[in-house]
Amino acid sequence: MKAIILAGGYGTRLQRDLQSDHNGPYKHLLGMPKALLPIGHLPLISHWMKVLESVDFVDQTFVLCNDFYLKQFEHWLKDWPGVTLISDGTTSNENRIGAVGGINLVVEEGNIQDDIMVIGGDTLFYGDFKLANILTEFKEHKSKEAEASLVLGCQCTEEETSRFGILEIDPVSCRVTAFLEKPGPEITKSRTSCPCFYIFSKHSLPLIRNFLQENKDGPLKNRDATGHFVHYLFSRQPVFVHNVSSRFDVGALSSYIECHKYFLEQDQSTS
Repeated sequence: MKAIILAGGYGTRLQRDLQSDHNGPYKHLLGMPKALLPIGHLPLISHWMKVLESVDFVDQTFVLCNDFYLKQFEHWLKDWPGVTLISDGTTSNENRIGAVGGINLVVEEGNIQDDIMVIGGDTLFYGDFKLANILTEFKEHKSKEAEASLVLGCQCTEEETSRFGILEIDPVSCRVTAFLEKPGPEITKSRTSCPCFYIFSKHSLPLIRNFLQENKDGPLKNRDATGHFVHYLFSRQPVFVHNVSSRFDVGALSSYIECHKYFLEQDQSTS
């Protein structure tokens, strides 16, 4: 299995928050990509590297960045020489290629013909996230249905449904039956959000290209949010759900502070 960490975004909301707080205690984060933000005592992306090192099932890791932040990622890469860094060649939020396009770029440039684990470079999870357990569950589904993919689900509040992609799930099989992008709470009874962590079967890789081709003339937002591909995939190949308690999406300064504080406390409790 190959891991792809998506770190090609520009963090416009976070940078806007930091500019408004330019004299505050976090002003040193200005101009820093979200994946390299210090979380606890490590850059966010390094937390993922340590998680990936803890399992044998992932034999290669790719990090997708952009040209604007390329030098910062090259500096980070000195501590992780086994990682393959790929830039999408973009220089601003206006000419970005979107997250699904980024996944396809890595698949093509890396000549990947394997199952892929896709990880959002601005996402971390609470302590009940156990990658070994998730991989075991994926392998069990795969042994029964070769085309099976696995996504994470975590509970959200009624008010949060309009902020996230929401999964509807068969309660017996844990198979995805619907994916709704930021629905109002009156649209669905489900309160299971779908964070950016997926294990896509190698059989789904041609569908990524098909999805992009079918949406090439549509707005970028249709190719940017990875959930749109989950929506495309579940009706064509089986997609199952592994539930975790919650997640951190480091999209704004407030969510960064919350995540940073949590991991600092975790570091202190284990020291």
